[in-house]
Amino acid sequence: VNVGCVPKKVMWNTAVHSEFMHDHVDYGFQSCESKFDWRVIKEKRDAYVSRLNTVYQNNLTKSHIEIIHGHAAFTCDPQPTVEVSGKKYTAPHILIATGGVPSLPQESQIPGASLGITSDGFFQLEELPRVAKNEEGREGLILKFPSQVLRTFDSIISSNCTEELENAGIEVLKYSQGIQTDDKGHIIVDEFQNTNVKGVYAVGDVCGKALLTPVAIAAGRKLAHRLFECKEDSKLDYDNIPTVVFSHPPIGTVGLTEDEAIYKYGKENVKTYSTTFTPMYHAVTKRKTKCVMKMVCANKEEKGFAVAVKMGATKSDFDNTVAIHPTSSEELVTLR
Repeated sequence: VNVGCVPKKVMWNTAVHSEFMHDHVDYGFQSCESKFDWRVIKEKRDAYVSRLNTVYQNNLTKSHIEIIHGHAAFTCDPQPTVEVSGKKYTAPHILIATGGVPSLPQESQIPGASLGITSDGFFQLEELPRVAKNEEGREGLILKFPSQVLRTFDSIISSNCTEELENAGIEVLKYSQGIQTDDKGHIIVDEFQNTNVKGVYAVGDVCGKALLTPVAIAAGRKLAHRLFECKEDSKLDYDNIPTVVFSHPPIGTVGLTEDEAIYKYGKENVKTYSTTFTPMYHAVTKRKTKCVMKMVCANKEEKGFAVAVKMGATKSDFDNTVAIHPTSSEELVTLR
């Protein structure tokens, strides 16, 4: 909420407005030079985040949950125990839900790295930075530790997102010696969110899997059902969780990537369908953004959208569907 999806979405919406302004002339509107006021959107964004914090605080108070502010650290006590400001707290169950933190490059890896900021620092900026890249047309640079952007997504998404960034004038520097999965500091949990320490559990971004607020909430709810309602089999099904990246253009995905499907089902049992086209919106604009779609199917039934996939939808089901016209979604049911 504070420095994650909520303020990010506000800034993404801001950039979308700027994108549309660039296209006004192509749609017949007279050109209008509008000055962007960073402070206005920052104050409104921060106020929104503050309101949400108040709502969450009130919900905890109404539920008679005591809040202890401070930095918590686990102790060496035999029972699950954390220490905050010199005081110890012991409980039969302790849940870690701290979220994630940015991975920062060392000065030896990237000269000048100490001068950069992460997304956390971005939300603290009081003025529009001179060097940044947004849809205001500012110059920009993105430093990526892995060898590709969005490396956990399907290859077609990663390559297309990188291409769109570069088309927008952003220089993407790829650092191939990325941090290995085992060394990222993510807490290892089993399917029931158990850590290797009895009575200590973890959910959310700190586990490094499906880094989404609704996922953390759902996992926490399932864990609570198991611990306090005697539902021993209660656990979150991480399969087919839809994910969105608010990039330009935005990205949506659900299910396995091609590589994941091949690993799970074998290359001979996986078939993919893909298409690339220019959406109707850009038929009259000078600015062109491609739309890329891909369907990964497995086994003879070619099972290949959160609810649809969960219900066992197959490729033939998509083929037999009449889509809304004219929309880009038509492409999904005409993939061949």
